[in-house]
Amino acid sequence: MTASLKKVRASMMNAIHDLPLLVAGDEGFFRDEGLDVEIVRTPGSGQRDSDHQALRANVFDRTMEALYDQGACDQFRMCEWGVMKRAVESTVTSGHRAAKIVALGSAMSTFAIVTDPKSRIYEPEQLKDKPIGVSPFNGSHFTTLKLLEGFLKREQIRTTFAGTMKERLDAVSRGEVAAVSLMEPWISIAEKRGLRVLMESHSTRSEAAGDELDGATLAKMFRAEASAAEAIQKSPGRYAHYLIEEAGGLLELKDLKLSRILNAAPEPYTRERFDHTYQWTLGWGLVAPGATYENTVDNRAWQ
Repeated sequence: MTASLKKVRASMMNAIHDLPLLVAGDEGFFRDEGLDVEIVRTPGSGQRDSDHQALRANVFDRTMEALYDQGACDQFRMCEWGVMKRAVESTVTSGHRAAKIVALGSAMSTFAIVTDPKSRIYEPEQLKDKPIGVSPFNGSHFTTLKLLEGFLKREQIRTTFAGTMKERLDAVSRGEVAAVSLMEPWISIAEKRGLRVLMESHSTRSEAAGDELDGATLAKMFRAEASAAEAIQKSPGRYAHYLIEEAGGLLELKDLKLSRILNAAPEPYTRERFDHTYQWTLGWGLVAPGATYENTVDNRAWQ
């Protein structure tokens, strides 16, 4: 029977971003759609023993993007702005495998700005001109800018590279930075240690793929992910073990805030969404100019 299933290689990094992918495999939702999806696991910033390859400033040098460039996977998802950067720069620069935005993704990952109570920081305005630990061009970076620009002028927001989630947590506890941006399960780890969540927001993933992956196959993948998202929302605790495993012994299920696990069905990436997100990212100087909706987005899964 396996021989009749269409093989697809989809890459993942951190569980909070890729939980629908994992659950679709666990529960047989991909198989139900006639797919044999191989999940190519790549290091992210969220595993306790992560290295820095996923955090390199050049997005094409990062683990997942490098594998995609080499043809080792067919499809991937990242934060919406990260996928925008990857898709745009593969379009406007040469030498890289093209990737299109093919959906607004299924995972809405929570990011939080966290401080140590010893810093006596109680509100976002107190972060004016103070270093906030992120990883450049990742969800932690983009979401921090989004959260803070409602409280501070852009020139008052100071982000700095602070390594992996574990390294960031250690850095803010030592007072080396005023705050850090964390995702789950590291927000819950911070809370367990008595650190302060200053503000938080969900951050939508986007899905990306090359032209080689046809619309019908993508549609099947997205239907499977939609079924997975529904299953997760009905019983998040059933699948939380993936996040607990990433914490490497620093967290138990009872300490994880399950309400931060939010997922929904993938949907088309609209022109309105593209215009808003691209212009915002361009306005911060985080992406190359010259992209258009037509050369960056392909909603073929719905055509």
